[in-house]
Amino acid sequence: MLFFISDLHLSPRSPGATRLLLDFLAGPARQAEGLYILGDLFDAWIGDDDLSEPHNAAIVSALRGASDSGLAIALQHGNRDFLLGGAFAAAAGLSLLPDPYVLSTPEWQFVLSHGDALCSDDADYMAFRRQVRDPQWQADFLAKPLAERRAIAAHLRERSEAGKQAKSQSGSAYLMDLNPGETDDFLRLHGYATFIHGHTHHAATHDHMVDGIHIERWVLADWHEERGEVLAWNGERLTRHALP
Repeated sequence: MLFFISDLHLSPRSPGATRLLLDFLAGPARQAEGLYILGDLFDAWIGDDDLSEPHNAAIVSALRGASDSGLAIALQHGNRDFLLGGAFAAAAGLSLLPDPYVLSTPEWQFVLSHGDALCSDDADYMAFRRQVRDPQWQADFLAKPLAERRAIAAHLRERSEAGKQAKSQSGSAYLMDLNPGETDDFLRLHGYATFIHGHTHHAATHDHMVDGIHIERWVLADWHEERGEVLAWNGERLTRHALP
């Protein structure tokens, strides 16, 4: 059994979602061989030197406990936690995956991604993404004191929420979804594999027909204070499971 989750957006402001994950890692997750976290595990990550912050430490400890029990955990960066690094991975007992990542099982092949790189119609977001993924920007940011980084992260979060609301109200919500043409090209490039991603928060299963080949695209749900979702692969099919 393989599990896939995304967009938990954990922070001290989300105790319900955090408890859902801790309970999941202590119980149901350990029935699986692997857990794939496809970005935005945290609502913001300001650097691996913040590992000792109590909320972060509790999540790292839970991940390490599940990993030590035999669960293989892999994580991709999202648009909120792109600064997760090697120290975090080592402490949590997980591996960091490139985005995209082709996952081949004995029965099937998947391509995994956070999904935001395909939201190319949103010019403002793509410019922001290029900026914060730039190594020099990241080095400059990580050189700032933790308190200043927290303030910057809070400002960026507020700006992001305001931008999403403005696009929804103006009828431009489509900008925040994947570009159809680029998605088809992405599926071609990755061998027409079943596509699993998050980011958009619009949980759905889409059918694509690319070059006469039918391909499924599974969009993972984001987590809330009283609800989480896990996508499970049992070797034959994908199914969605609600938490708790």
